[in-house]
Amino acid sequence: MCGIVGYIGSQQAYPILINGLKRLEYRGYDSAGIALVDNQKPNIYKIKGKVSDLENFIGNNSKAGTIGIGHTRWATHGVPNDINAHPHKSMNGKFIIIHNGIIENFSVLKQKLIKRGYSFKSETDTEVLADLIEYIYEFGHVSATDAVRFALSKVQGAYGLAVLCTEEPDKLIAARKSSPLVIGIGENEYFIASDATPFIEYTDKVVYLDNENLAVLTTEGISIKTIKNDEVNPEVQKIDFDFDEIEKGGFKHFMLKEIFEQPKSLNDTMRGRIDLAHHTITLGGLMGVMPRIMNARRIIIVGCGTSWHAGLMGEYLFEEYARIPVEVEYASEFRYRDPIINSEDVVIAISQSGETADTLAAIQVAKQKGALVLGICNVVGSSISRETDAGVYTHAGPEIGVASTKAFTAQVLVLAMMALFIGRAKYNIKPEHYQELIDELISVPEKIEEVLKTSESVEKLAELYKNSPNFIYLGRGCYYPIALEGALKLKEISYIHAIGYPAAEMKHGPIALIDDKMPVVVIAAQDKGYDKIVNNIQEVKARKGIIIAIVNTGDVVISKMADHVLEVPKYKTAIGALITAIPLQLLSYYIAVLRGCNVDQPRNLAKSVTVE
Repeated sequence: MCGIVGYIGSQQAYPILINGLKRLEYRGYDSAGIALVDNQKPNIYKIKGKVSDLENFIGNNSKAGTIGIGHTRWATHGVPNDINAHPHKSMNGKFIIIHNGIIENFSVLKQKLIKRGYSFKSETDTEVLADLIEYIYEFGHVSATDAVRFALSKVQGAYGLAVLCTEEPDKLIAARKSSPLVIGIGENEYFIASDATPFIEYTDKVVYLDNENLAVLTTEGISIKTIKNDEVNPEVQKIDFDFDEIEKGGFKHFMLKEIFEQPKSLNDTMRGRIDLAHHTITLGGLMGVMPRIMNARRIIIVGCGTSWHAGLMGEYLFEEYARIPVEVEYASEFRYRDPIINSEDVVIAISQSGETADTLAAIQVAKQKGALVLGICNVVGSSISRETDAGVYTHAGPEIGVASTKAFTAQVLVLAMMALFIGRAKYNIKPEHYQELIDELISVPEKIEEVLKTSESVEKLAELYKNSPNFIYLGRGCYYPIALEGALKLKEISYIHAIGYPAAEMKHGPIALIDDKMPVVVIAAQDKGYDKIVNNIQEVKARKGIIIAIVNTGDVVISKMADHVLEVPKYKTAIGALITAIPLQLLSYYIAVLRGCNVDQPRNLAKSVTVE
């Protein structure tokens, strides 16, 4: 969940580190810190708060040094304060360390170190690791690299690490297990980070560290070994990255920018996969495993949060078009039971970052049981893309705002393409219907453009209900996941309590909450459940509830019943239903802004959940 950045080379490290931390702050913003090495002397600055607070704290203090590491924290062990902030220094000052992850056996290791004379300043598991490395270094009479390697062999848990040794100040040591770490390769200079954004303007050549790999970086070169000391021949990859994608581009917040980027991100997701001339879909990432997909007994979709909601949309799409039974599971629950899976099952893991800890663990469970595992993620080179048998990238571009928007719609679009691709291959979709469905897919970005033009009306509606303490979101069929996603967005960024429910379930409990102060957001587009949703609205109105209805343009029934109406263009299938998510994203955004909330960095949340 934390953000890590490091540099070694001939440039001054501070500007690289501080700017890198600003780009990584979406991963955590409880506290921040930097360590710089200047003429073998380390300077450590760390403070509770955001990276801007760190910048002010450092002020005119020395920023010199061509080697350094930086960290922005999402707290796990120990409350957010100056002492628990990273970097952490070992008791005798020989090692400085930053860490993303959790050392699960830190308490046992800590007690052993206390018996050997070590004392601790912080409540963190990271300080324990720093002291363990130092203890092995001093009493084992080994190199700093071997001290890190031996210490990690005794660690249980997850880590992305950057380590400096004050007695070997010409090297930067990095290691990973289950927490992402990427190395940027420049001209006699090297960068490390949780993702590539901190160094993208300096190099486009990267190495993604694999699990239990340890890298030693000097100005002379890079060496990578496993924790067991086996040599690793790193694969250098070139990343294709548009620098403008990680800037706000004139928008007030990243979230608003990403909402408005959705027409482009969805076109990018379809580009090269849909042949407009012949109305066909080709997903190259699945071609090598299509025989197993075609013979699948069932599909199990796993994800967390927004990705789970996308999976629920996928369930409707796969069962309707591919005619394969689908189960959708929270990855965090799936991994802790003994699910019945066999080699005839296909497991689809969905994650924006490709690093979600629970989803990665679910993948391991599925692979051990012999299932074919497919990945849907947004980050090229991420752990999920490397751990799965095959998959499809969303190509949504970087998503900086913690509350997912364009990643969600891209995930659903990929699931729709997969469902149609498989359904056509199984001859479950007639050719003429297949063309209609592809036309629907192609039209989604343009229809979202139309919805975005109504943003001012959504903002006016937000003004009316910015102080409401509770919201209910209702949807039937494929609109139920959209209702869940709408409710999640509102509570994530505005801190208003919101629940999403299947509309038909309202009478089984939630109706007790409805009074004349309760806004009820109803996704009421015209489909086979339209008459039923009309009944649900009448039930709410009978109890004086406030109806905010998402309807198709030209609706003449619900638009007369609702207190407020937000229109979306007409469409024919569940694929087009995706556009109803857009006004809900806008509503959440504007309510949060009007309430003075930090939209891009909501409290207690981080973008990439890489710990349990």
